[in-house]
Amino acid sequence: MLSTPQRNQQVADIFRSMAERLSSQRANPYRVRAYRKAADTIEALEEDIAAVAARHTLEEIDGIGKDLAEKIEEFLRTGTIQAYEVLRTPLPDAVKAWTQLPGLSESLVAYIYTRLHITTLTDLERLVRSHMLRTVPGFSGSEERLLEAILASQQPSQITKPGEAP
Repeated sequence: MLSTPQRNQQVADIFRSMAERLSSQRANPYRVRAYRKAADTIEALEEDIAAVAARHTLEEIDGIGKDLAEKIEEFLRTGTIQAYEVLRTPLPDAVKAWTQLPGLSESLVAYIYTRLHITTLTDLERLVRSHMLRTVPGFSGSEERLLEAILASQQPSQITKPGEAP
């Protein structure tokens, strides 16, 4: 019996880790299951995943669709998978709070923080004003609404004291 090529094991390990991290974030269970199934399938392959990719037949592997095939190709090109790196990077609480802003998902916030090095609301405001955010994959919201929400969150909140309520 042939041993599983090392590359296959690396991809399987990354997919398994992604499944665990997504599961801990209470992500869509079908997505978690897809990563687990893909990891098992890739680990069981007797052929090097790079050879399958070279033939452009990754999607013919049971459990590998377009999205996972693209991630495998990204790994083969770069040695890592950006979505995995985003999942691995813990976000500071202040940055994690940006997910409450319109148009910003957790994965998009993680990408902005880890890849674009946007670390403050002021930096995020500059990014939105530069119109560069619309070029970031995964942003589909309104820049105007996001900018309004950023500006509103930068304003000191007015707390009404108990005796001053209208």
